[in-house]
Amino acid sequence: MPRKVDHQARRKQLADALMRLAATEGLEAVSLRHVAAEAGVSTGMVQHYFRTKDEMMTFALEMVMNNVEARATAAVTACGPGASPGHLVRTLLMQTLPLDETRRLEGHVLLAFLAYAAVKPAIAEGLRESASQMRAFLADQIRAAQATRGTPLRIDPADAATALLALADGLGMHLLGRHYSPDEAVAALDAHLAVLFGSTTSAE
Repeated sequence: MPRKVDHQARRKQLADALMRLAATEGLEAVSLRHVAAEAGVSTGMVQHYFRTKDEMMTFALEMVMNNVEARATAAVTACGPGASPGHLVRTLLMQTLPLDETRRLEGHVLLAFLAYAAVKPAIAEGLRESASQMRAFLADQIRAAQATRGTPLRIDPADAATALLALADGLGMHLLGRHYSPDEAVAALDAHLAVLFGSTTSAE
């Protein structure tokens, strides 16, 4: 009997190869042929699953975003129902910083995708949707903190959430470039969170 092929696993194998190329050589090195070589399969097999480079890129981006979302959701859920808004925010943002090998790989890939998305509307849409969801979550937590006594600043939650995302993205880029150490980046994040939430968080 012919062997049954797990098509989703095969697509993931090819997306993993694409991400390795993007992280180490940049998206200019990504092509159907190069991905096939990296994955150890034929170009024809890649074309069976992805007709174009854009299709392959979109699938790989969705995979990265799903991985980040699943990890962040698990970390936030593990905080428990009594966690403070500041702790939830810190927990989420810590999952976006490239502080280990997995997150560094994702960070390199997402950075490459940001440049690619500048001229690819379909790719940009996925990134915008993810950023919008995260911004809404952060704004909700800032709003919740403002509703409790002792919040140090009154600031528009949406503006504060936008600034937090920009801070986390900037720290991530500098970590990828090794301009800051992980300790320096986390200290900068904690300093900003202390301004928004007061004394909020335990170390991760």
